[in-house]
Amino acid sequence: MNHFLDFEKPIAELEGKVEELRRATETGGIDVAEEVSRLQDKASKLLAATYAKLTPWQKAQVARHPERPKALDYVRHLITDFTPLAGDRAFADDAAVIGGLGRFRGRAVAVLGTEKGRDTETRVRHNFGMAKPEGYRKARRIIELAGRFDLPVLSFVDTSGAFPGIEAEARGQAEAIARSIEAGLEAPVPFVATIIGEGGSGGAIALAAADRILMLEHAIYSVISPEGCASILWRDAAMAPTAAEALKLTAEDLRKLALVDVVVPEPLGGAHRSPALAMERVGDAVAAALDPLLALDGATLRMRRREKFLDMGRAGVA
Repeated sequence: MNHFLDFEKPIAELEGKVEELRRATETGGIDVAEEVSRLQDKASKLLAATYAKLTPWQKAQVARHPERPKALDYVRHLITDFTPLAGDRAFADDAAVIGGLGRFRGRAVAVLGTEKGRDTETRVRHNFGMAKPEGYRKARRIIELAGRFDLPVLSFVDTSGAFPGIEAEARGQAEAIARSIEAGLEAPVPFVATIIGEGGSGGAIALAAADRILMLEHAIYSVISPEGCASILWRDAAMAPTAAEALKLTAEDLRKLALVDVVVPEPLGGAHRSPALAMERVGDAVAAALDPLLALDGATLRMRRREKFLDMGRAGVA
């Protein structure tokens, strides 16, 4: 891992010392195994202590970590025989929303995701995961296709929100998001959504109107970003840590509020430290969530999904 967050600096220093000692051993023949072991143990304990008490703002930083597995990583790791589908059949293809057909542990499924990209080139190509109307119309098309061919839908959500540009508004951004949510709520097939990083506003809900909503331990899910909230309430983006506390955007908070169903534990230090293990845990959680849904007919799925989302408005109300 090359990128360390601000609160990880003490851990980075210890791990850097371990690496220096290892290089000294390789090049100079110096036996420092005992010192390496001591420092490794110290770094592991510090890592565990740090991640056991992350603030909501720190969790937001972890959720945005550039080395965290992205939607396409999950597709490559969990979906075999994947065939991507492009375009909304109305305007264009939006690379911020990826989708297609494939197999999840042997079962044919439809797959959706918001893809942020990993480096400058791919981030620009995928518009930093901020979808335009054509992206949400593509999502709707794939969900409806899944219903037609009786395929469960799996989605992997990681977006700061829908693209806010004037051209998106001109092409019906709000309507496209609403129709995508409607398609999810009306789908006659099982639908499992996973918040793998950021779940920002309607841009996230458009791909998460599901029977079961999973959320990684250090992901966030909120109506607005902490920075956006701080800018509106305090006219000061520096108040983002305070906003993050108030927004109740962590997986733990959202599970208590019954807004997500399952919190998937991440490897120690976050999904970015052990991507393969994180993705495998998500795969296991998706399989466990999907299995009981497969026994339900379309009418029952729609009815329960509708009740689930109506109940969200009553959660926590005395």
